[in-house]
Amino acid sequence: MTISTREIALAALFTALMCALTIVVRVAQPVVIIPFSLQPLIMLLAAALLSPRAVFLSMLAYLLLGLIGLPVFSVPPYGGPAYVLVPSFGFLLAFPLAGWVQSHLIRSFSPVNLTLAGLAAIMIYYLIGLPYMYLILNFYLGNTVNILQVLKIGFIPFIIFDVIKLAVAVWLSLEVSRRLNLKREV
Repeated sequence: MTISTREIALAALFTALMCALTIVVRVAQPVVIIPFSLQPLIMLLAAALLSPRAVFLSMLAYLLLGLIGLPVFSVPPYGGPAYVLVPSFGFLLAFPLAGWVQSHLIRSFSPVNLTLAGLAAIMIYYLIGLPYMYLILNFYLGNTVNILQVLKIGFIPFIIFDVIKLAVAVWLSLEVSRRLNLKREV
């Protein structure tokens, strides 16, 4: 299978959007373990509008840009290979898979289909991100945190915001698909 020029361009557009919004949002907030960001919104929107392959490549490109040293991540060190030791990196690591699954689940631009597929993506990045956070906090940073504490740090303060981001992504996807007359292949 080959990837079309259109898919490459759209994937690059969402990679650039992810980088730009991450940088803009991080300027306005203090440094925290798990920062508030618009990254889930962009991933959810990309997965709704792009093919599974294109969203996977877009999120992978974002990760690679940060890991090679470009300062596109939310918390210090903002980029470079050492970022894999940041507790929140597991959420970013999950974005390519979460976006791919979400995009695969979308059969039509209906609110219900978009919402259910987005909820699946959210579950995936929490299922990868929270255990990753647990491992980094306990075994790399030497903190003693249990699963309940990880949920208090990385899940409870953010799940409502992620559901709101999903609602915004669904609305934006519906508007973009209507205005551009986009269709999903079944």
